[in-house]
Amino acid sequence: MRQTIAPRVRMFVLLLLAVTGALLAGAGPASAHAALTGSDPAQGVVVDQAPTQVTLTFSETVSLNDDSLRVLDPKGTRVDDGRPGNVSGTSYAVRLHSGLPDGTYTVTYQVVSADSHPVAGAYTFSIGAPSETSVSVSAREVGGGVVGWLYGFGRYASYAGFIVLTGAAAFVLACWQRGTGVRAVQRLVVSGWVTITAATLFLLLLRGSYTSSGKLGDVFDLELLGQVLQTKTGAALVSRLMLLAAAALFIAVLFGAYDKREAEEKRDLTFGLAIGGTVVATGLAASWAMAEHASTGIQPGLAMPVDILHLLAAAGWLGGLTALLVALYRAPADRPVEAAAVHRFSRVAFGSVVALVATGVYQSWRQLGSWSAFTDTRYGQLLLAKIALVALLVGIAWISRRWTAQLADTTVKGAAAARSGAPRKQHVPASAGGSEKQAASAGGGKSGGKQDTQRAAQLARQRAAVETARQKRLRDGDPNRFGLRRSVLAEAGVAIVLLAVTTALTSTEPGRTEQDAAKAAAASSSSSSSSSSATGSASGALTLDMTFDTGGADGKGVVSVDLNPARAGANEMHVYVTRPNGRAFDVPEVKVAFTLEAKDIGPLPVAPDHITTGHWSANGVQIPLAGAWKIAVTVRTSDVDQVTVSKNAQIG
Repeated sequence: MRQTIAPRVRMFVLLLLAVTGALLAGAGPASAHAALTGSDPAQGVVVDQAPTQVTLTFSETVSLNDDSLRVLDPKGTRVDDGRPGNVSGTSYAVRLHSGLPDGTYTVTYQVVSADSHPVAGAYTFSIGAPSETSVSVSAREVGGGVVGWLYGFGRYASYAGFIVLTGAAAFVLACWQRGTGVRAVQRLVVSGWVTITAATLFLLLLRGSYTSSGKLGDVFDLELLGQVLQTKTGAALVSRLMLLAAAALFIAVLFGAYDKREAEEKRDLTFGLAIGGTVVATGLAASWAMAEHASTGIQPGLAMPVDILHLLAAAGWLGGLTALLVALYRAPADRPVEAAAVHRFSRVAFGSVVALVATGVYQSWRQLGSWSAFTDTRYGQLLLAKIALVALLVGIAWISRRWTAQLADTTVKGAAAARSGAPRKQHVPASAGGSEKQAASAGGGKSGGKQDTQRAAQLARQRAAVETARQKRLRDGDPNRFGLRRSVLAEAGVAIVLLAVTTALTSTEPGRTEQDAAKAAAASSSSSSSSSSATGSASGALTLDMTFDTGGADGKGVVSVDLNPARAGANEMHVYVTRPNGRAFDVPEVKVAFTLEAKDIGPLPVAPDHITTGHWSANGVQIPLAGAWKIAVTVRTSDVDQVTVSKNAQIG
C-alpha cells in the first residue's frame, strides 16, 4: 500500500491546483475598490445648458492621469481639456469646451483607487435633448483580459512564496533545527524565496499595463514603469525586493553556517536569526499592508498592524504546515522529523490560529460593517467561503494533533524500553553479512592493496545503504507516522484552496464600500428622480417603479420605466434595473410591452437598447391613443429565470 502513496499524492496535488486555477479563472476582473458615489451632471439627466465641467465623486481618494476622465460627444470626439484634477476631498473634475451642442454625451473614467486597484466605468448625460450616440459604454472594463489574469496569478504566487518562505524558515528555526541539514527543506525555503522574488518583479512589470491600457505589449513600456515607480504600489513592490535581498542573506546563514556550529554557538546564532528573521518577515508583510485594503478606509493606523499580524500568522501556520509535510515525506532516514518537533509546531500553529481569528474578526468588521454584507456583497460571500475553509482546516488539524499524540506515545515507549535495557532485535541482512565476510577475506589477503581499499569502501557504502533502507522501512511502517502524513497532506490541500480564496478577497471591493456606494447612488438617483418628476409633472413625463423576483439566484430587484412626454405619438423611454440595495443591476434581457385593453390594442412590444450598467433606452416609442395603458416589463436574470411585472398608467 505504501508504494501507491506517491502517485496518489501527485494526483491529489494536481487536482488541488486545478481547483485553484478554476477559482482564479472564475474571479473575473478585479472589482472596483473606489466606487463612484456621485457625479455632476448626474447619470441619465437632461440639462438645459451645457455645463462648464464634469465632476465625479468617489468613495475614497484616487490617482489620475491625463486620460483618467474623458467626455465624448455623440460622435465619439473628446470635448474635455484633458487636465483632470482634484477639486475637493474625493471629488475630481475635468473642464469642458465651451459652446457644446445639444445631444447625448458620454463620461468615461479610469482611475486607480487608494488601495491600488484600477477602477473604470462610464455613463451618459444629455444637453437639451437626448440623441443617438456612437460611443459604447457597456464594454468599459479594467483589470481583465490576459494582463488581468496574469496580474492575479502574480498576486497568488507572491502570497504563496511569502507563506512558504516565512513559515518554513520559522518552522526550521523554532521547531526543528535539525532540518537545516535536510536538502528537501532547504529547497522548499529557497523555492519560496525564488517564487516571491520572481512574482514581485512580474507584478512590477505588469502594473503599468494593468492599471491603464490592459495591453500585453505595454508590459515592457519603460515610461509606464517609471510612472508605476512613483506610485504607492510601486514603492511597496520595490521595498519588497530590497527586503528579499536581506532574506537571501538570512537563508544563506540558516542553511549554511548554522548547521556547522556547536550547540553553544547555535544558541547565540538562533537568537540573532530569530530577531533578524522577524524584522524581515514583518517588513515583507508590511509591503502588502501599506498599499492595499488596510491602508484605506476607517482606522488605517490600526488596520495596517493588524493586517501585518494576520499575514504573519497565516505564514506561520500554513508555511510551517508545508515544511512539516515535506519533512514527513522527504526527510532522510537518519534525520526524521521527531515527535517533539511536531509538538512544538502544534503549539505554534495553535497560536497562529488564535491570532488569525482575532485579526480576522476585526478585518471582517472593518471591511463589511453589517451582517447583511455577508450575503449581499461578493466580498462577504468570499469571506464566508474563507471562514468555512478555515473551519475545515482546523478540524483536520485536530485530527493531526491526535496522530501527533499517538506518535509521541510510541516514541516515549521506545525510549523507555531502550533505557530499561530491553533487548532489541537486530536484523542483519544476508547481503550485509556476506559483505562483511568478503571484506574479512579480502583483508586477509594482500593487505594495503589499492583493490582491497576500493573493495572495502564499496562494501561500507553497501552496508550504509542497506541500513538506511532498513531505517526508512521501519519509519514508514509506523502507522502513527503514516496517519499524520495523510492528515497533514489534507491540511496542505485545503490550504492551497484557502490561499486562492484569500487572493480573490484582496482583489474584491470591500462590502462596506460597496454598500456605502450603493446608498449614495440610490440617494443620488432618488434626488435626480424627484427633480425629474417635478419637471416631468409639468411636461407630462411618467415614472413607474415595479419590484420583481424571477425566483432564481440573485433574481430580486426593482425595474423603473420612464416615459417622456407620456402622450399619444412618439415617446422616449428609459428603463432602469437596480438591486434591492439600489445598486445598478445588469440583467441579460429587458423587454417592454404596452396594452390598451379598453380598445383591444396590443400588446405592442418594445425592445430597448442597452446603454450602460442597469440602463436601457428606446426612442420613438409610438403610443397610438390616449388611455389607461398596461405597461408590462419582462426581466430575465438567467437563461431560465424570468418574470413579467406590470402596472397601469394613464398616458395622454
